Amino acid sequence: MDAFYASVEQLDHPEWRGKPLAVGGNEGRGVVAAASYEARKFGVYSAMSSALAAKKCPNLIFARPRFDRYKEISNQIREIFYEYTDLVEPLSLDEAFLDVTENKKGLKSAILIARQIRAKIKEKTGLNASAGVSYNKFLAKTASDLNKPNGQAVILPEEAAAFLEKLPIGKFFGIGKVTAEKMQNLGIHTGKDLKEYSLQFLSKKFGKSGLHYFNIVRGIHLSEVQPHRVRKSLSAENTFEKDLITIQELEDYLRPVFEEVIKRIERNGIKGRTITLKIKHADFTLQTRSRTLEQYPDEDTFWKIALELLHQEEILQPVRLLGLGLSNLNITEEQVHFGVQLRIPFESTAF
Repeated sequence: MDAFYASVEQLDHPEWRGKPLAVGGNEGRGVVAAASYEARKFGVYSAMSSALAAKKCPNLIFARPRFDRYKEISNQIREIFYEYTDLVEPLSLDEAFLDVTENKKGLKSAILIARQIRAKIKEKTGLNASAGVSYNKFLAKTASDLNKPNGQAVILPEEAAAFLEKLPIGKFFGIGKVTAEKMQNLGIHTGKDLKEYSLQFLSKKFGKSGLHYFNIVRGIHLSEVQPHRVRKSLSAENTFEKDLITIQELEDYLRPVFEEVIKRIERNGIKGRTITLKIKHADFTLQTRSRTLEQYPDEDTFWKIALELLHQEEILQPVRLLGLGLSNLNITEEQVHFGVQLRIPFESTAF
């Protein structure tokens, strides 16, 4: 989806349409979760601090996130996907991989399927979607970013090699800013540069990821579209209007975060044995404290452990964010039924 959270807010608030909008935080605190395309013209992007976003765009409108609303529309979009295939792998509320090698409509063109799905999303929700079409997930995802907003692109098998050689290294899906900078320091600026390095060299410089980089620049990505994925953790966090200083403030503000995690636990019907406390300080340094239990804790034990983690050592700096997470969940691979991807060429579409 194109600028999904921001687009939903502009859909529901006509007075915000055509104006720079950021979802998340406010001009004083917090982080931008999504930015409208009008805001992006000013250099405002997701994960940017709200304070910096406000400086870049003085007329920026801040909207509080409404995840229930985003999830509602996400479910509507997913229903459209399932009209075409059951092989849908959601990446988030606004993005998914679809394997349409064999599809419910009997259509032989993945390009046509993508066009139909985008039109149905627009008709049902009023929102724009972009799509990428190719023969594996990596290339489909890369293609989905080429003609945003409200567009689609295809990378055919015979085009992949030339396309990847020209692609700037920072545009490769899965290569983040830090890795891109490291590669650029080695003289790797494009796919062609990356392709010149051996597997041995890349493994030495990038560890286990070296094989992945070696393969993707050659158009090789064997990851299947997995319609079901096992949840690894569950968490909630909150960024505060003002920094917290005293231990009493920290306890008071941790409680709503804990209650939100409990709601999510009950909603998903899961349990976990590892409790993790996340603390982000005013200078953005991050600290985590964890404890793994032999038994799944009840609600009272969970809160008790959360407080013990908070008091585990003295907190000497002001705190801007607290989070609580649960992992080591009572979900195993055997409990989830996985679909099987059909190994036929030209199989992946990303939205």
